[in-house]
Amino acid sequence: MPDKPIFITGIGTGIGKTIASAILVEKLKADYWKPVQSGDLDQSDTIKVKSLTSNKKSVFHPESYRLTQPFSPHKSAAIDGITINPENIITPKTNNSLIIEGAGGLMVPLNDQFLMIDLIKQLNAEVILVSQNYLGSINHTLLSIIALKQYQIPVKGIIFNGPKDIYSKEYILNYTGLASLGHIPAYNIIDKKAIVDAADYVFL
Repeated sequence: MPDKPIFITGIGTGIGKTIASAILVEKLKADYWKPVQSGDLDQSDTIKVKSLTSNKKSVFHPESYRLTQPFSPHKSAAIDGITINPENIITPKTNNSLIIEGAGGLMVPLNDQFLMIDLIKQLNAEVILVSQNYLGSINHTLLSIIALKQYQIPVKGIIFNGPKDIYSKEYILNYTGLASLGHIPAYNIIDKKAIVDAADYVFL
């Protein structure tokens, strides 16, 4: 049986969760699942990850919720006239490793009482946190780790994405005691070739 599913979350929106997910799906030949897609249904993250991977083993499981508007899931659901019910978000059955990609960061609301971090706990997943260097990213990374610890969610480690800053990286790793699982280079073009190349920079 495969280990716990790996949940890819980030310290915010636009951090590189989808790229990290594609790299891990390709590297592990794992299945992929995005439980909640909020907007961009014609170019969803599932479609993007599938287009970036080359192996023939990975299965791309359908989303539990496909929301039409590109907002926080609770807002997008309200506009679509529905309420997200966590009981309807069920881990797909597979004998393969499973990469789950979240929407936004940990404290993104799915409904009025349920956050993305609550979903991670419900799915009994292990987290890989994607961090990216910018002014304020140390704060956002440490707050994310503190929240995960408060929820007693296991964290496999941190993947850093984009331009390097050794001062930020070393501080984050020293403060949290977590492992660095690699650093994704800043590619000019993200395509299948880049994903295969990036797999050499990510370690599990």
